[in-house]
Amino acid sequence: MSTAALPLGRAWRWLRHTWDRIAIYLPVMLMGLMALGTYWLASNTPALLGGGEKRGPLSHEPDYFMRNFSVKTFEPNGRLKSEVFGTEARHYPDTDTLEIDRPRILSYDEGGALTVATARRAISNGDGSEVQLIGDAVVTRTPPPGTDTPRMEFQGEFLHAFLNTEKVRSHKPVTLIRGNDRFTAEQLDYDNLDRVMDLRGRVRGTLMPPKAQP
Repeated sequence: MSTAALPLGRAWRWLRHTWDRIAIYLPVMLMGLMALGTYWLASNTPALLGGGEKRGPLSHEPDYFMRNFSVKTFEPNGRLKSEVFGTEARHYPDTDTLEIDRPRILSYDEGGALTVATARRAISNGDGSEVQLIGDAVVTRTPPPGTDTPRMEFQGEFLHAFLNTEKVRSHKPVTLIRGNDRFTAEQLDYDNLDRVMDLRGRVRGTLMPPKAQP
């Protein structure tokens, strides 16, 4: 080996040794660069994606709209649970409520009974289990086919329907129609599961005799 080649060989071995040391720390360096890049993106991304300045208190302003819509919800086994129609809906993030114009809400239970709620306006909570019906409110419950349970209908300017627990309440005058019977009251608290109806205030009722058996 010539003396001219010795410095070149040493330089080559130094270069390889240095590269080996750099290769050991290369993944750490790349992870550091990725972390810096992620931090920069998060700092410059709009608040909707979680970056930038901290979000302040939510205001009572709609964050999205729906027009002439239909929304369906299903049980984990695929059974249709409810369906909501409306001409327009507005979602308010601070209360997680949905305000619906001209709503028509259909709810199906496991036994096949159908509950239909309509009004001029409705306010629903986040999961749709509670609906406040405002203006010309009507809630009807049709029993499953093949049963002798009478059809139920509630009418009033305000009805609060609890779909999961099958309750209807109102602090305003209501009309209740059960089969051929008709009742009016100033307040209502009805529990379909316990078969309990509480009518308060000035209560009036018309009971029709059952049809005679042939």
